[in-house]
Amino acid sequence: MPMHAACKMGALGIAVLAILGGCATHAVEHGTRAPPAQAPAQSILGQPYELISSESLLIVRVYRGGTLGRAGHNHIVASHDVAGSIHVAQDLARSSCELSFPVAALTVDEAELRAAQGPDFAADVSESARAGTRHNMLGPAVLNADAYPLIKLTCVGFEAGGAQLLAHLQVEVRDHRSEFTVPVSYTLSSSELLAQGEFSLRQTDLGLAPFTALLGALAVQDEMRLQFHIVARAQ
Repeated sequence: MPMHAACKMGALGIAVLAILGGCATHAVEHGTRAPPAQAPAQSILGQPYELISSESLLIVRVYRGGTLGRAGHNHIVASHDVAGSIHVAQDLARSSCELSFPVAALTVDEAELRAAQGPDFAADVSESARAGTRHNMLGPAVLNADAYPLIKLTCVGFEAGGAQLLAHLQVEVRDHRSEFTVPVSYTLSSSELLAQGEFSLRQTDLGLAPFTALLGALAVQDEMRLQFHIVARAQ
């Protein structure tokens, strides 16, 4: 990958959401809830980078809970369909992004992804269990994919955060909007932008109610772990 430009963000970004050669990369730690951020300026500034969905990946690790948690599984939810664009301005704080991914295309417990996530996801999950989990996730009690077909991520600002870049994200799930500050590691050239990171977030922060059954004896933990790898190329 050509990396002619300095690894300073006269441009950015992510996916996540932020979503995302000779440049150093920066460390990523934890995502935090952000204070309300100002909306992006009406005019879009900076060099546009178009997300490459086929080379990008967003995964969410969801953990079992409750006193009978051993009877359940930890789950991997993934999107291979993140799309959108990132505009990287010379003034980093004025960069922006508009990203989204279709809810109905989310996958649950792909074997290859589970194998890559370590011992917490080593247990086999049957096809019927995967299908049941996905059906419940897409149904009206959780993501309600029929009524709300897209999850949207908007970058409302960026700032340097010491050895890392901080992306201020607005996330829209169903009819609920949340704001987060997400640390991102990145490399940037005149032709390509790579961004990646990992952070914790809670279902309740997204306006979702964690699944419970048997008076809470079977449950899904509120806290989840999101990981993203974004590839975008200059237009």
